[in-house]
Amino acid sequence: MTLFQRILYAAALTAAAGASVPTLALAAEDGASLFQENCSACHQPKGQGVPGAFPPLAGNKFVQGDPKGPAYVLTHGRGGMPNFSDDLNDQQMAAILSYIRAAWGNKAQGPDATLVASVRSASAPPDDTGANLPFH
Repeated sequence: MTLFQRILYAAALTAAAGASVPTLALAAEDGASLFQENCSACHQPKGQGVPGAFPPLAGNKFVQGDPKGPAYVLTHGRGGMPNFSDDLNDQQMAAILSYIRAAWGNKAQGPDATLVASVRSASAPPDDTGANLPFH
């Protein structure tokens, strides 16, 4: 089921139930789904990574630090990680980042699509975010 189909399905269920679903809850759910579809093969479903190959996201200080660093990595790639700019829009990337920054014991607030858009247009990583440092 595509993201668009999931959104339509959720909207139909919500309308049929006569209830409203908080936008934040939908964003978190979409972030989890998008993470599973795009990131979990390498970083694993619970964010534990693969030692020596893919860094863990759970408990990762870089992931929980300034959101511009992880946003830059997601929009530009780094090392063996691909650039997702052609595959995901700013809202989808913000949803993934919000999910990983709050999942598995991480306790950081996610960025919005505006921050992701500003980082996407940057030609170099912001030095103050740690985007030049290793993930772990």
